[in-house]
Amino acid sequence: MGSRYSAWSLLRHGLTGGDWSRAFRHHPVKNSYDVVIIGGGVHGLAAAYYLAKNHGITNVAVLEKSYIGSGGSGRNTAILRSNYLTPEGIRFYDRSVKLYEHLAADLNFNVMFSQRGHLTLAHNDSSLRTMAWRAEVNKLQGVDSSVIGPDEISKLVPYLDTSAHTRYPILGALYHPPGGIIRHDAVVWGYARAADALGVHIHQNTELVGIDVEANRVVGVRTAGGDRISTPIVLNCTAGWSTLISDLAGVSMPVQTFPLQAAVTEPVKPFLDTVVVSGTLHTYVSQTDRGELVFGASVDPFASYSTRGSLEFVEGLAGHVLELMPALSKMRLLRQWAGLCDMTPDYSPIMGPTPVEGFHVDVGWGTYGFKAGPVSGEAMADCIAGGRPPEIISAFGLDRFEAGRLVGEKGAAAVGH
Repeated sequence: MGSRYSAWSLLRHGLTGGDWSRAFRHHPVKNSYDVVIIGGGVHGLAAAYYLAKNHGITNVAVLEKSYIGSGGSGRNTAILRSNYLTPEGIRFYDRSVKLYEHLAADLNFNVMFSQRGHLTLAHNDSSLRTMAWRAEVNKLQGVDSSVIGPDEISKLVPYLDTSAHTRYPILGALYHPPGGIIRHDAVVWGYARAADALGVHIHQNTELVGIDVEANRVVGVRTAGGDRISTPIVLNCTAGWSTLISDLAGVSMPVQTFPLQAAVTEPVKPFLDTVVVSGTLHTYVSQTDRGELVFGASVDPFASYSTRGSLEFVEGLAGHVLELMPALSKMRLLRQWAGLCDMTPDYSPIMGPTPVEGFHVDVGWGTYGFKAGPVSGEAMADCIAGGRPPEIISAFGLDRFEAGRLVGEKGAAAVGH
């Protein structure tokens, strides 16, 4: 709630059901905007905020077909890290972590970022070599990352089975102290509140149905409610529907959409301070401030727009988690869900302008989009305001697929948590 509510006023409002002021305002849709952003998740809202804050571009509309944060921003496990594999990816995600570290102060909104460390386990010699490779590339980019052995791992996470007699023995891990977790809903609401205060219009329940292009230039958009909005710039910040939105502008994207499932347990006394990831087992686990364990895996093996959970996922997940931490066998799973992940051929995003003038994209985030929200918003705002992609995203352009300049992040993003 920012600084507008004291502890006593929060208690009074909670007990009396008082009149809560809106975090952001409702505006009628205008006939014209300087920039229209499609997608009311962290990427779209961050881009709107940085356009207004850093560049003074406030005549901006964010169109969301449901409520803000209803897509990928509300269906992820909110793990943050920057220990990627390529120099381009490391620099990019490290900037995002640094923005997240100061985000609560910048937005005057508690986003509950907890930097508790991030462990990526190695169960065989090949994985251990990959972790050593990643650690050295990270160090060269100034990112805190190192390979540690089973004894150090056991001190960080005593409940992990680090014995030599397990089916998947833990030979070591890539330890990344700056990594951690955050409250995804707090980030979305914080950006929305701050963008609104700077004059940005946020339109919920406003579905895009058309993008008007004349002479290979964007001239406007159309909504399901019958609104026709004139604009020279459209930014596609969607996940799951990114290809469909780009098709409206006549731009084809090399993206496939896959479901990614996750689950949460009953709350228990906090015992897991570190985020634990196993690429070999396609499993990751963290514990929230409320005590729930949040589990996830890799994307489903088939392309789909389904957000339903499956019994197969729960069975496989439970088995792998118990191989890592047998003491969790009595815990009860409360619920599961799925989100949609747009996967590119090289597991890196697509950012920047497209062959259609005025149509920009910030898409293809796979399983790692939420951790990139701040830097993506900042970079896309720079791109729109400056007329060209800033260096930090220059490697992620759409033209790299035709030119063969792929940014291969599969080794650090296949289980991207």
